Formats: sequence, C-alpha cells, structure tokens
Amino acid sequence: MPARPRDAVNFHALHRDLLILPNAWDAASARIIQDAGAKAIATSSAAVAWAHGYADGHHFPVSKLIAAVEDIARSVSVPITTDAEAGYDDDPARVAENVRALIDVGAAGINIEDGKAPHETHLRKIEAVREAAVGAGVDLFINARTDVILKQLVPAEQAVEETLRRGAAIKAAGASGLFVPGITEREMITAIVAGVDLPLNVMARPGLPDAGEFKAWGVKRLSAATSVFNAAMAGAQAATVEFLNSGSSETLWARRGTPPDYNKMFGG
Repeated sequence: MPARPRDAVNFHALHRDLLILPNAWDAASARIIQDAGAKAIATSSAAVAWAHGYADGHHFPVSKLIAAVEDIARSVSVPITTDAEAGYDDDPARVAENVRALIDVGAAGINIEDGKAPHETHLRKIEAVREAAVGAGVDLFINARTDVILKQLVPAEQAVEETLRRGAAIKAAGASGLFVPGITEREMITAIVAGVDLPLNVMARPGLPDAGEFKAWGVKRLSAATSVFNAAMAGAQAATVEFLNSGSSETLWARRGTPPDYNKMFGG
C-alpha cells in the first residue's frame, strides 16, 4: 500500500498542534495504538529491531524494515512515519533508494538521524530523500534528528548553539521537522523552538511535563521511542514469571484482561 499524497498532507497538518506518538514495532502494536486513539503511527527503529531479534544501530536489514512497514500499512488507516535511523547506508543516493522503498509500502513520514556522522553527510541525505519523495509525488514529512544533546557531540555549554546551527541547515536542506532527543530543560527547549523555524520533536523522558505544558512551550511532537515496547515486554515478562512460578491459570487469565478480537481486527 504505497503512501498516498493525502496521508502526507494529513501528517503535516497534525503538527499544527502537539502530536503525541506512541511508537509501534509491528502490525499488532500499530493497530492497538491506532485503536487507542493515536492520530498517526510512528515506528521505533530500536523496538522494530528488537522485536525481530536484532540489535538497534543499523544491524536491522532494511529489507525487513520495509516488510514491517508494509505489514503495518495493511493494518492501520492513519498516516505512518518510519524511523529509518541514518538511512541504513552512508551513501545519500542509497539512503534515498531505501526511503523511496519505504514510501512505496506506505510511509508518509521518515526519521533520518545524524548520530556521530559528519553534519554535512546528514544534510546530503536529507536533500537526497527530499528529491526522492518529490519524484514519488509525496510531500514526505522528513523529521531530521540531531544527536547533539543525546550523544553529547559538543560541550554542554555549546549544545543549544550547535543545535540551532544544525537546525537552520537542516531546514535549508529540505527537512519538515527537527527531532532533538535527550532534551529535557525548558530553557533549552524554548530556545530551540524560538530559534529554528521547524516543528520540534522531543523524546519522552523523566522530568518532562505533560501535554498541556508542552503546548505552552511550543513543542509540536512528543515521541514515546522505546517506552511502549518496554512497557509491553515488562508486562509479558511479569506474566510469564508469575505463570512459571505458580502455574495458576486463574491468575494468567486475569492478567490477559479482555483482548480485542484479533481475527476480526485483521480481517479474519
């Protein structure tokens, strides 16, 4: 199910207000998230990799990511944005090919990160991805992630200045949004909101406020990252340990609650 131009238009529009994204890792989690009220589906690169038995950090084959996004696209009706790490290649042209394949299976948005790679390489990747999206006829939402703060790429006192510098260049390269994971301080967040003319995406972390205050700060996107996956796995682990220790069918049945009809959900 290729990304429809309308999906991308709708996804861009969601950034007019605060967009809260609980990240998914497969078709079932994506559908549960949609049915809980999410206005869009975001994948977490780490959660998708872990769910398939791979480490995060470009260890997950891009072919498997494409297949996972295709499965999600069959299962939901809201726009999908895909975390593609740094594009799964160092060559911007190959990154563009990878992203075009993700567009072809349903991605209306993409995350592209810099990590510890040269900033100029990140910019070239954004430019190449934008060109590929234009060729596909989709106004792809390119959420450009900079790890200046998360990975401490510069001394702490230079972090905001460097983020602003990169943010301006990222916008000029064709990005639609700026993702700054690891940031939690109000002064830093509001400075970046004021200094970069792009919707700011923040990653959920302890110490951050709830949605109402975030809106007042000007943040336009809040991502759960791996938190929903970790919460789900913690629940699975607890239920398994309890069942192994007690063998109690009653307790296990109580834990499962009232699940949705998955067969009906997926067209069975």
